[in-house]
Amino acid sequence: MRPASDFDRIAPNIAIWHDYDSTVKAELYSTCLGTPGGAYFIDPIPLQSEVFSELIGSNSVAGIIVTNSNHHRSLEKFAEQYSVPIFARGEAFPHKPPLQFRSVADGDKIYEELIVIALEGAADGEIALHYAPDGGTFIIGDVLINFEPYGFTFLPAKYCSNQKQMRRSLRKLLDYKAERILFAHGTPILSDASQKLRALLDSDRRMSR
Repeated sequence: MRPASDFDRIAPNIAIWHDYDSTVKAELYSTCLGTPGGAYFIDPIPLQSEVFSELIGSNSVAGIIVTNSNHHRSLEKFAEQYSVPIFARGEAFPHKPPLQFRSVADGDKIYEELIVIALEGAADGEIALHYAPDGGTFIIGDVLINFEPYGFTFLPAKYCSNQKQMRRSLRKLLDYKAERILFAHGTPILSDASQKLRALLDSDRRMSR
């Protein structure tokens, strides 16, 4: 896919960029977290070089994070350009993992205040991330989406290995506080994210009784 030409800074240390990928017929979103230890790129898609330079500024690139087996995206290009660790669950690379691969598991810290939350029932190797600064941010792979005609909801069952299991595992997110939710597919939620997530999960629980 062609490199994206712009990004949106949604908090002092958080930016997103997105573009349409005709091969999968979907809008793909990527996230950059700026930390004192460097910038982490989550499910990155291409970004024009001058825009990329503006995005990271004087920061260094500390690592790449892959949220599931479907989100390798521009991983190879980023890995070639930057010799940095690639963080993911082992299931995200069912064949041969990249040389810089570092396996993570539920509860692991990739960096201070950046925690891995393993989620089952969606794609292989699915994780969410919680980043605590600025009121808290969830970065989501495929388990939740936020685009028309669906709105803010669960990944449709046809894309899940076990949607009931996925919905149950999502309740782990309620242990964390978040002001915003960023998606691999969909418009970010930038306020009251924890409350909106709880409302979605509670409504689902009532309907399943």
